[in-house]
Amino acid sequence: MRKFFNVGDIGDIAAALEEAREVKKNRFAWKHLGENRTIMLVFFNSSLRTRLSSQKAATNLGMNPIVLNIGQESWKLETELGVVMDGDKGEHLREAIPVMASYCDIIGVRSFAGLKDREYDYSETVLSQFIEYSGKPVISLESATVHPCQAFADLITIDEFKKKARPKVVLSWAPHPKALPQAVPNSFAEWMNAADVDFVITNPEGYDLDPKFAGDAIVEHDQMKALEGADFVYAKNWSCPGVNNPDDYGKILSKDPSWTIDAKHMAVTDNAFFMHCLPVRRNVIVSDEVIDSPQSIVIPEAANREISAQVVMKRMLESLK
Repeated sequence: MRKFFNVGDIGDIAAALEEAREVKKNRFAWKHLGENRTIMLVFFNSSLRTRLSSQKAATNLGMNPIVLNIGQESWKLETELGVVMDGDKGEHLREAIPVMASYCDIIGVRSFAGLKDREYDYSETVLSQFIEYSGKPVISLESATVHPCQAFADLITIDEFKKKARPKVVLSWAPHPKALPQAVPNSFAEWMNAADVDFVITNPEGYDLDPKFAGDAIVEHDQMKALEGADFVYAKNWSCPGVNNPDDYGKILSKDPSWTIDAKHMAVTDNAFFMHCLPVRRNVIVSDEVIDSPQSIVIPEAANREISAQVVMKRMLESLK
């Protein structure tokens, strides 16, 4: 494996889940793979789960992780070509990336969407340069449009908690005071479309995800109807993807509190498990009574971030042999 970006990069889903089960049984069984290997984890944005899970997964595999916080522990980096660098950015990615690559065997990159220019974000300007210029395997630790490590962990969690062979999984938009990227819902949709689940997306008008991620999922704008009979409810906010109107890209079109997942919403499900990638704004995205209920699996979901990262890193190390 040379890159981990989309669900297709993981190959057969059933095989990936079986590998995740094996890794979870014995996280240190493959330490020999990472001996004398280094992974560089590059963060353009803040993180908790991604940072900790990636470092832990790398250590489990015997690797030496180097964490670099761009702009705090390095120069601010220019990401666009052809610009006159007379501002506050002291180095360009074109030089920084091959330098980073010379110190490591694998690179993980976290860089959020700017939510101002849809074409710039959806072309994955930052991540694509790491893939092009590093010459090393590259992991998306969340980019402008995707968060595959999170989606893989979500799938592992659903596989562990499901009570029927083909569960109904609902991705529900929820309100938020800030404009958030579409990376998490994009990847979740992409991975659920590839998995053996009945998948439904529910969101207000104007928030439909890009078709390349939504795929063949049922899109239902009536939230309560979508939630009926659900086995898993995944709540997440995202700003307008700008599919039909690029001028609306990144904007907040609604803060409707009726979309907050509370007991009323969960009551129409089939005693569904509640999921969220975290961090979560309580009583905005989800009520206290739901996230604190026995059906909330947000903590096991977060713990599985270590497992998804380790499977990906293990495969990359195996490809280096």
